[in-house]
Amino acid sequence: MKNNKVLILFLLLAAMSSCVDSTEKITQPDVSNDRKEMLTFWVEELILPSYAEFDKDLQAMVISAEEFTTNPTEASLSAFRTSWTEAYISWQNVEMYEVGPAEKYTLRSFYNIYPADVAGIQNNINSGTANLNLPSAYAQQGFPALDFLLNGVAAQDENILAFYQDSEKGAQRLSYVNVLVSRMNTLLDQVISDWKGTAKADFISRTGLDIGSSTASLVNAYVLYYERHVRSGKFGIPSGATIASAGTPNPDKVEAYYKKDISGKLAKTAQLAFSNFFNGIANGKQGPSLKSYLNSIDAKDPSTGKLLSEYINEQFSIIENLVEALSDDYYYQIETDNDAMVKVYQEMQKAVRILKVDMTSAMSITITYTDNDGD
Repeated sequence: MKNNKVLILFLLLAAMSSCVDSTEKITQPDVSNDRKEMLTFWVEELILPSYAEFDKDLQAMVISAEEFTTNPTEASLSAFRTSWTEAYISWQNVEMYEVGPAEKYTLRSFYNIYPADVAGIQNNINSGTANLNLPSAYAQQGFPALDFLLNGVAAQDENILAFYQDSEKGAQRLSYVNVLVSRMNTLLDQVISDWKGTAKADFISRTGLDIGSSTASLVNAYVLYYERHVRSGKFGIPSGATIASAGTPNPDKVEAYYKKDISGKLAKTAQLAFSNFFNGIANGKQGPSLKSYLNSIDAKDPSTGKLLSEYINEQFSIIENLVEALSDDYYYQIETDNDAMVKVYQEMQKAVRILKVDMTSAMSITITYTDNDGD
């Protein structure tokens, strides 16, 4: 009888153990296929089409730049300025993709470090030689440098034209414009060519979550972009909201400082692109995304218990509403109602915490960059 009781107890424990194992298998699904589908969608429907659209806008800028530098007139200046504006807005849709080829060529650093280094630009023009590959030259090129050269060398268009028509230095100034535009075109060609080459297949093949995997690399680039280049760059530093700014507004550090009335459009475009990427929205359709991935692993916000993706999107909505209410001229906004700019920064800081801590933790992704900007 005693032996029978022992046998029954053993069988019961074995059955319970089997149930636990079965439950664990159900609640911890293998989502590696989800990641492969997500990576494929990211490349084919988001990254490459966004670069193609930006390339189209950049080519329009290249053409108008050539027309202006060949014949600097009021009409060619206006056309160049318009194409520069459209390309700059379009750039906001691809700036976050600083992985793979863009990371290899440090595209963002050569395209959009502001405020422009005016003294460096002037020295480059006067010397006739400049090594634009150096980190010290980041702010002497790209969209911010063209902003100064198109909009900031004088207050009136007639005086801007006189700057380029000058008999002594006009040719050097036009030559520098050509160098900057040509360099932007070459860098973009390299990035797109690499993506169309081996980079695409390599990106899709690295389906893990370890450091160096495609998901981890892009999530790091995505969060870093928002933290440093949207939250701090577009709002925190100009408004003085960052710790490093010590509460002192810096309106001269807004994006597109010399064409101030587009700074709001740039920020709105960047915020929408950031949100669309999270939700997998591309050209009116929705595909595998960070949102769907978080849902597939049933990631929850630890404080409210709601789906983490819903919590993130709620925060995005708060931010988008605040950004929409701002002036399109962030210099003017800071001068007249800086509290509204600071409020955006504060809400973006909340989003950064959720993305950088809660999302990455749920996805088992390690943040590999260091936030060293004093924010």
